[in-house]
Amino acid sequence: MAKIAPTSIKYIIYAKFEAEGAIEKPDVIGALFGQTEGLLGEDMEMRELQKQGKIGRIDVNLESEDGKTIGDIEIPSAMDKTETTLIAAALETIEKIGPSETKIVIEKIDDVRGSKRDYIMDRAKKLLEGMGGGDLKDMSRELGSASRASSIKTYGNENLPCGDISEKELIVVEGRADVVNMLRQRIKNVIAMNGVKLPETVKELTKEKEVTLFVDGDRGGKLIIKNVTENAEVDFIAIAPEGKEVEELTSKEILQSLRKKVSVEEYFERDRRTGREIRTRETSSEKPKKTEIKKMTEKEKEKVRDQISEIVGTKAAILFNQDLEVIKKLPISRLGYFKPSEDIYVLAINDTALPNIIKTAERLGISNIVAKNFTTTYTDINLVSL
Repeated sequence: MAKIAPTSIKYIIYAKFEAEGAIEKPDVIGALFGQTEGLLGEDMEMRELQKQGKIGRIDVNLESEDGKTIGDIEIPSAMDKTETTLIAAALETIEKIGPSETKIVIEKIDDVRGSKRDYIMDRAKKLLEGMGGGDLKDMSRELGSASRASSIKTYGNENLPCGDISEKELIVVEGRADVVNMLRQRIKNVIAMNGVKLPETVKELTKEKEVTLFVDGDRGGKLIIKNVTENAEVDFIAIAPEGKEVEELTSKEILQSLRKKVSVEEYFERDRRTGREIRTRETSSEKPKKTEIKKMTEKEKEKVRDQISEIVGTKAAILFNQDLEVIKKLPISRLGYFKPSEDIYVLAINDTALPNIIKTAERLGISNIVAKNFTTTYTDINLVSL
């Protein structure tokens, strides 16, 4: 097994779990490896990632009380933020550890490089002061940049990293490192979500400000756009150059990305056109004709939302016919065993609809999926957020 070097660690995943019975640490480790196997493809198997040194030693602390077991899990990662968040999300799909029903919740994902950068900057300034002399202009420029980056503040109950957000216009980014880079490039009206989940503080700010959502130029950025625009009042979308993260952009790249921002409506219209083009290229004339999609009405959405309360806190799914009568309730993991039927109108889950769930729904001829979040927009199925 390859060991992950401490200097290679970029993120740490922090999770909590609660099991209905008594379990041991080996049971937890076995469940993490075994029950995530096959979810994200061969390249993202946790056992293989650990062998390759892409994730480190998994720490588990647990204690038993009144017949139940509660505990914490820490997983160091040397992967990029998108791959790290995918692994974290996969952990929440685990339903059992050993013989016991279990619920795992991701508390946060820390970017450990932030504290390292702070130390490096402070130490570099002290060393620079001790050296004396040097090019005064270079020193002023470097220290000025360090000063702007060190002016980072926090805002709201979640202590979100930010600059000066008193202006009417606001830029929302993903993490603290993004804010630091924006401040370094003299852009102050910025705040971070501290992850892919939308904080209530940011949601409230979007109601009173003109908001630009600025995301990384990767698949993770697209997922954030989908989540945030469905749950907050965003005005514009700006995207970093393809394959680049906001935290690593130069001043020129940041300004170019912000100048190319588009309205939310224009972004999704482009996204739909791109999706149609991709599907047209991938679909041969020999493939069977797809089921005609019948979108839910607002009244139907409310009716389904009322019934979905029955599966809150479970890993279950509900299938409805066109009269919104329950066809079947079943574990999400058993959905793939269900046979295609023209009677299935809606699939409802109180969880994130992962790509494998959406593909299964397409195979079953389902027109609508109701879920908390979605990890793809490239589908003809009507996606409805809870």
